[in-house]
This record gives sequence, structure tokens and C-alpha cells, in this order.
Amino acid sequence: MIPKTLCLIKNTMSTLLCLFILFFYCSTTEAQKLTKRKVAKVFKSSEILQNHYTGFSLYDLKAMKPVYELEANKPAIPASNTKLFTLYTAVRMLGDSIPGLRYLTKGDSLIFWGTGDPSFLHPDLKSRRVYDFLKNSGKKLYYSHNNAGTDFNGSAIYQITPVSLPVIENRAQAFADKDGNLAIKPTFLKPYLHQDTAYHPETFQVLRDDKSNKFTYPQMPIPANYRQTLYLVPGAELTAASLTDTLKLPVNIINMNLPADAKTICSIPSDTLYRRMMLPSDNYLAEQILYLCSSLLPGKLSVDSAISYSSKKFLTDLPDEFQWRDGSGLSRYNLFSPRSIIKILIKLKDELETEERLLNLLPAGGVSGTLRNAYKTDQGQPFVWAKTGTLQNVHLQGGFFVTRKGKKYLYSFMNNNFMIPNTEIRDEMGRIITYFHEKY
Repeated sequence: MIPKTLCLIKNTMSTLLCLFILFFYCSTTEAQKLTKRKVAKVFKSSEILQNHYTGFSLYDLKAMKPVYELEANKPAIPASNTKLFTLYTAVRMLGDSIPGLRYLTKGDSLIFWGTGDPSFLHPDLKSRRVYDFLKNSGKKLYYSHNNAGTDFNGSAIYQITPVSLPVIENRAQAFADKDGNLAIKPTFLKPYLHQDTAYHPETFQVLRDDKSNKFTYPQMPIPANYRQTLYLVPGAELTAASLTDTLKLPVNIINMNLPADAKTICSIPSDTLYRRMMLPSDNYLAEQILYLCSSLLPGKLSVDSAISYSSKKFLTDLPDEFQWRDGSGLSRYNLFSPRSIIKILIKLKDELETEERLLNLLPAGGVSGTLRNAYKTDQGQPFVWAKTGTLQNVHLQGGFFVTRKGKKYLYSFMNNNFMIPNTEIRDEMGRIITYFHEKY
């Protein structure tokens, strides 16, 4: 028989062993876990992040709760992170395919209205369905501009003005041809190109009139490699002329309101357009996509109406007050907090249903888009997918990353009002997110 004292000692040792094992396991788990204290330590030790507004939110996708927040409730200029809100609005409103044209037929005539779809003969989207529909209709073509709600106003040559039916991105190219002469595409604009002996720029440059598609160039040698993008003033005349030139068919203008029973022809899969907007951060496409969303609302096409509708219908659950002014993020009047960026990422993830679909729409670190040079891959595989944003004194990222141990996080990393080069901010964000990936 074993003495009671011996049994007591044995039981005590067993208990201590269990406690030691439990303590060791918990310590090991804690060491592998990305905690609030550890993240705070990383941010506190960063000299680069101390001298400007830094807002940060880290969200655990498995636990579905924040891990760490730094100034996360304060609004900041989001730059191109605004495109996340444009993307979400489009996903909620447009469905799987982009509405390319509204139309109706009357006898031998085809009357059509633009929707704002920017894919028509876009050089990177290669959409031809609407082109083929118009080209092969066998009917007289009539274009109505009556549903267009935004006309060019002012003299800002590089202002992005939404167009109801943009053709080839609503811009022209002036260039030196093989004989050294000045040429322009599309060629129907050539009669509007004139030399002005009173125009004396420092270098050769074509100047567009403030409010019309008339161009002047100086009396000076044309550089051999000269090429210049010219943004065009939209309107019914430009659209009809562009279509006539492109289709090689006469396109007439008709003043007719869009009827409720007009039919719709779709152009391309929606994700094709969204990916082209998100990866290179295309400001033109972002503005056009919101304009396109408004084609499903009463009244004329308008970026403002799409923003108002989305704000009231889709974004009432954002955690902080926000200010939204455009589709691209070029406006410095846009204001969103890091917590709101996290929320829109969650909403996008839920709406798109599959993680793969969402990650396909975001730049991948070391692989694609605006993150190609911001990160290195890990053994050839990306570990971060995020939308960047850059303006003067503004640089940020908002998206996803996965650790080597397979843990998934959302993050919003906002930097405003710094006075050092963007590359230093970019490298510091990359260093911190890469550290989280490798360590945890």
C-alpha cells in the first residue's frame, strides 16, 4: 500500500506539471499572437511615424474584432482609398455586367443614350459589343445627349469631366509624325488644330481652348519624340463626331429624353472594369464608374447623385462621420477614418462572397498594380493585397495581409500632413506590414 503522504506528493507534482504545461502552452501561444501591446510597441518605436498624422487600424478576420487602433476614429484625406467606396457602390448597383448603352428602335432608326460606360473602345479593356451593335444595326443612328447631367465648366485642362458616352477615353493624342509634322488622333480633330504666332511656350506644347476643342500650337520646331495627351471638352457634338469617325457611319444628334422603356445592351463583365480601375488606380475610370452608377437612378447622370444615393442606402453603418466628394480620391475634401476603411473592406468581402474575387480586384504586393514595387513576395507568393492612395503630403494603404502562420488581417494605414518624401512613408508601411507577416 502506498503511503498517503506519497500519494499527496505525487498528486501535487501532477498538478504542478499540468500547470507548467498549460503555462508553457499559453506563453507560446501568446508569443505567436499579434496583440495590441506588440503592435503599439512597433508604432511607438517608429521615428518616421511620429511627426505627422498616422491613423492605423488592425482587424483580426478570424476573431472579427479590432486588434489595435491608433487615431482610428479620426477622419483623414483618403486619396485613392476613396476608390474602395466607389467599388462598393458599383458592386451593389451594377450587377455582373456593365450597362453599355440604352436604346430604342423606331422604324429605320436606332436612337441611343450613353450610360457613362467608359469601356467603349478603351485600349486596355478591348470591349467591342456596343461597337458591333451600332456598326451592324443596319439602321440610321441617332445619339441623344439629353440624359447627360455634367458638362464641362471652367478652364482646368486636366479636370476629369464625366462623359455619357466616352469614346477612346474622351481624349486625343498630338504627336510628331514620321515626317516631323504635327499630327493628331482622332484625325477628325485636325481642322481644329491651328498655329498661333503669338503663342510662345518654353517648350513645344499644344494648347486647348478653355471651353472648346480648338487647339493652337507655337511656331517652333517639333521635337522628334513629341507626344501629348489632350483632354477633350465633352458634349453632344464631340460624341457624335467621335462615333462617326470610329464607326465610319453617320451619327446624327437628336434631342430626346430617355424613355422608361428603353432597352439596355451590356458591354463587359463588371469585374473586368473594376480591376482596371483598382490595380493602376485609374482616376478617369473611377469617376466614370460612379457616373455609370447614376444611370440606374432617376434624373440625369451625375457623380453627386451616385454618391448621395450610396451614402444614404449603403454606408449608414460606417462607424464615423465621413465626407465624400468624388469617385477617384483626387479631391482633398474627401474624409474617411481608418475605422471606416476597415468597415468598407468588410462590406466588400461580404458582398463579393469569395475572398478570391476580392483579392483579384486589389493590387498584390510585389506582383501587380500600385503595390508591385512596395513589397517583395515571400518565396514567390504575395502576402498583402491593398489599395494605395497618394496625394501631396498624403500616402496610405488599406487592405489585407496574411502571416506566415496563415492568420488573416485587415488593415488601414493612413498618413497625412507629412513633410518627407512619399517613398520614406511607403517603405515604413512596407517594413511594418512585412514584419507582422514574418513574425506572426
